[in-house]
Amino acid sequence: MAIVNRRARHEYHILETFEAGIILTGPEVKSIRAGQANLAEGHCIIRNGRVLLIGCHISPYKPAYQNNPADPARTKELLLHKKELERLLGKLKEKGLTLVPLKLYFNARNFAKLEIGLARGKKMHDKRQDVKERDIKRDLQRRYKV
Repeated sequence: MAIVNRRARHEYHILETFEAGIILTGPEVKSIRAGQANLAEGHCIIRNGRVLLIGCHISPYKPAYQNNPADPARTKELLLHKKELERLLGKLKEKGLTLVPLKLYFNARNFAKLEIGLARGKKMHDKRQDVKERDIKRDLQRRYKV
């Protein structure tokens, strides 16, 4: 089960992607497994040498909510290798680049991972062009269906 941020690929050109671990509490992990997370409003920042995920909403897990009323939109820390973090710091100094969450999933060892992308915002005409290309591709697939 993966939670995908579709809006990110629509609004940004993704230049490079990174896989980061994410620090979660137990009820948050259960909510993600149930598909109760939303990455659309989230973004990442680097503060004091740590990568933080801000604005990602993970709904409270109902059976654990009475004992542990956690904030669904709390700031979560991401785990990256030191070289990746240094590389990101260098790239983010470039004007117009930002970090956006793309996909939240569990890897083969059942660790929660977040795919983050180094992105540059699209202009309105770029978005229209993408929609036009997608429509043409869909039309061709319908016509030449095997």
